[in-house]
Amino acid sequence: MHPIKKAARIAGFIYLSMVFTAPFSLIYVPSKLIVRGNAAATADNILAHETMFRLSIFGDLIGQVIFICLGIALYRLLSNVNKTWAALMVAFVLVSAAVGFLNTLNNIAALTLFRGADFLAVFDKPQRDALAYLFVRLHSQGISIDEIFWGVWLFPFGLLVFRSGFLPRWIGVWLMINCFGYVFLSVISFFFPAYDDKAFLYLQPVLFGELAIMLYLVIRGANVKALPAEAV
Repeated sequence: MHPIKKAARIAGFIYLSMVFTAPFSLIYVPSKLIVRGNAAATADNILAHETMFRLSIFGDLIGQVIFICLGIALYRLLSNVNKTWAALMVAFVLVSAAVGFLNTLNNIAALTLFRGADFLAVFDKPQRDALAYLFVRLHSQGISIDEIFWGVWLFPFGLLVFRSGFLPRWIGVWLMINCFGYVFLSVISFFFPAYDDKAFLYLQPVLFGELAIMLYLVIRGANVKALPAEAV
């Protein structure tokens, strides 16, 4: 197998592995356990399904590790296109992962408060639940911060795809548009939170740029026939 095609396939399968962690931790578990505006109900749900909540925390951490591996794999694939843009792409990935790791502490703090360890006996249960729910909300806000970096790393990535010659240019354009989709979601979350869910729904066609490149890398790898003869 051609080295570029092999590198593309490796990056594709790393990308694909994120499908097994991100939707579970970011969408499924919050939708099942968190009751918006109700700290007591959220506490009851999390304590009744503590293993699920712990798995979502672990999934968050593993997801950041996978994201870092993806950035390195894509750098290996695309650095020959433009090293500066490739380095910028990895830098945004690393910052995003750092924000994600730090943000996970909010859910850990929430779980500690919900469980009510001995040293928290000075607080009664409604107070603990309210404080824990605050950390749950902070975790949600942390995701809104991270959405900026989920977006901006896609611009250099998309530009590299566009210029590569062995990946479809239209996917590169889609990824750059995808960048602004995530940034727009972050802006909506901070300034117009009531429209957050609707914005996420309406922006799905834009956000599928990542799905397109992931599937292309996994299925096709790279179009090495399109490369100049000296590169092949």
